[in-house]
Amino acid sequence: MLLRKELVYVNLKVLSREDLLRKLAGEFLEVGLVKPSFPQAILDREAVYPTGLPAVAFDIAIPHCAASNVNETSMAVATLEHPVEFQQMGSADITLHPEVVFMLAIQDPGKQLEMLQKIMGIIQDRGLLEKIRSSKNADELYGLLSPKVN
Repeated sequence: MLLRKELVYVNLKVLSREDLLRKLAGEFLEVGLVKPSFPQAILDREAVYPTGLPAVAFDIAIPHCAASNVNETSMAVATLEHPVEFQQMGSADITLHPEVVFMLAIQDPGKQLEMLQKIMGIIQDRGLLEKIRSSKNADELYGLLSPKVN
């Protein structure tokens, strides 16, 4: 199972991109899905290869890192109480303000494209994105996304 209910967050309160990345990566670590190197690897990769993307309804981000930091493939999703700054993927001079973040932990690099394609399907669906953003709790958000990614 890719998306786990214990890694779904609604209206997550964070102060910055780094705070967000540390919190989500720490949750992966807490449930044993990643190696202790994962949180720093997420931060390091984001600094060099930004993951912010403009989507059809609002900005999103898809932070991830090398498979060597992962024990089990999984994904976290968070809607943010207040957007934080991310640089745009492929255009680091453009600042975006994601409202939804999909953090990926991919154990098999060969599966990365498949996972990204699933997420691209979600972020190209304006109606689904609006429902994701307006989810009132983790159960509702999980119910929207689980059929799309699991």
